[in-house]
Amino acid sequence: MNRTLVTVAGGVLLATVGTTGVAVAESPQQARAMSAAADCRPLTGASAQAAAIVNAACSQLGVPYSWGGGSIHGPTFGQDYPGGGPGAHDSKVKGFDCSHLVQYAAWQGAGIALPEGSWNQAKWSGASARFTRAQGLAPLEPGDLLLWASSPGNHDTVHHIAIYLGNGKMVEARESGTVVMVSDVRLNAQYAGALRITNNEQPPANTKRFMTWGTGVGLRPEAGTGKPPVTRLPGPTAVDVLCQAYGESVTAEGYTNNVWSYLPKYKAWISNIYIDDPAAWLPGVPEC
Repeated sequence: MNRTLVTVAGGVLLATVGTTGVAVAESPQQARAMSAAADCRPLTGASAQAAAIVNAACSQLGVPYSWGGGSIHGPTFGQDYPGGGPGAHDSKVKGFDCSHLVQYAAWQGAGIALPEGSWNQAKWSGASARFTRAQGLAPLEPGDLLLWASSPGNHDTVHHIAIYLGNGKMVEARESGTVVMVSDVRLNAQYAGALRITNNEQPPANTKRFMTWGTGVGLRPEAGTGKPPVTRLPGPTAVDVLCQAYGESVTAEGYTNNVWSYLPKYKAWISNIYIDDPAAWLPGVPEC
């Protein structure tokens, strides 16, 4: 038997190839991911924005579940689940938990910045529509977020979240010991309804969306700190950058950057050191 890499909806799985040349998964989880790969897509009509969210999630099919793992940039090592069991060593597993897969797909697919935690995502103030458990799946569209809670009427108790594909299917990071997979929607006693995150405000023309980091970050009337801030960002925020220019050097967390970006929404500048991107000069953003 020879090892090979099998492409699955934008990801890869390590499999074996027998004498017939047919790829064989090395675990039941991988087998499920391989068989579901063709179905991880919008299964009914979807807007371009919703389809992009679904496709971003499906690109991670086969990536391991890791409790606390994942970010808007992709899989990360998680945390050891305090309850033990299959997640007791998730700090050694690079992957996603349920809410971080959703957060990744929303950001990478549509530039939508969702908060951390499935319960906070369930309460997100930017939702364009909400659906109760009594409504079932009939009003849902691909890209909608499905919720499960220990007390379905209380969003503070939401403990799982997934992305609807249509036709009663969803893509999810379910639990430790499994991988990102396509599943049947579980309309059980803990199903708590759904929310729609699409059809929100779109970025202004000719801008590119980034996420900031830090708290109390000042936005300035010019590319420097010589004048008082126009406003401050309370925490990580999605911002739309029109252009960038060289300005005053700023040092934070041991890094120095002298590039500033113009944010038309605020009519103000932000030091690129507070933009969550490894490049000092942001890729794809023109010079002012």
